[in-house]
Amino acid sequence: MKFAMIGAGAMGLRYGILLQEAGNDVTFIDTWQPHIDKIREQGGVYVMRDHKDRHLTKIKLETPETFDGHPDMFIFFAKQMQLQDYLDRCEHFFHKDQYAFTCMNGMGHIEKLQNYFADDKIIGGTALIATVLPGPGEVDFMGKRGAGKMNMCPLNEKPDKMCKALFNELQKADMNPTLTDDFTGTLMTKVIFNSVINTICTMFELPMGEFGNFPGAYQMGRQLIDEAYDICARAGIKLVSSRDEEMAALDHNTRIDMPLHYPSMYQDMTKDRPTEVDYINGYIAELGRKYHYEASTHLFVTQAVHLAEFHRQNLAKQRAIKAKQEAPQAQTA
Repeated sequence: MKFAMIGAGAMGLRYGILLQEAGNDVTFIDTWQPHIDKIREQGGVYVMRDHKDRHLTKIKLETPETFDGHPDMFIFFAKQMQLQDYLDRCEHFFHKDQYAFTCMNGMGHIEKLQNYFADDKIIGGTALIATVLPGPGEVDFMGKRGAGKMNMCPLNEKPDKMCKALFNELQKADMNPTLTDDFTGTLMTKVIFNSVINTICTMFELPMGEFGNFPGAYQMGRQLIDEAYDICARAGIKLVSSRDEEMAALDHNTRIDMPLHYPSMYQDMTKDRPTEVDYINGYIAELGRKYHYEASTHLFVTQAVHLAEFHRQNLAKQRAIKAKQEAPQAQTA
């Protein structure tokens, strides 16, 4: 198949490179200039797995303004806050016969994609796959080859030939896909998962295993999950796992699969980028309000993550002021 990967960050690179290695034609499209410059300077991306076996992988890289191809499918891996800018800049090469596939975190992206692609050509998904972008021009795949899994479902819940072809290519790429039959339930189940792991690990700057091994982890996770499942029940959303199954997945993912991994929200915060908490816990809380349910824990966690962001921003300002004050003394010493 012919793919265009819109967003060559950590997950975009992992999906795109593995699909490329499986024999597909993949072009990456990105807007982060230091990343673009480094990849072009190196002649590719340096790929690692669990910090080991660092090697250069050649990729085709374009910007929204330079790409002129006609892929079968676009794969979107951008942050929720970046997606609209990508769509605006890429709209000139979208065509009616093309498909859009995404496993982005949070909720809100599908509605944006619907403004550019027909409902029968949108495929949504979720990924329990850990990847880190240490810096421009390099990516670290966490876990052994074949680690992690993903769900996918077409928006109209009617898998067609292209959807099945995508499923087959993801299987070849060792992404362990499962084709589900409930679109909203599939996406919301991952949002709820992230509402525990991403937010708590980000608030306290913890690797996932440290949270999973904390004696109170079950109680904390269960409170967030119960609120979210209660809201989904009111909204008529059928989730793809039960509450107990979700708790078991959280336990296994944190303590066994990826104990050393810091989730993507933490990576954003520590690099002074806005987090996606409003599209995860904030989204759950807003959905609760719609159905007259006050999700007090999700509301609290949303603000707690924003407080952590606020604190880091203040520390950065204080360091900048201190550096400015000390600069003249350093010059006269």
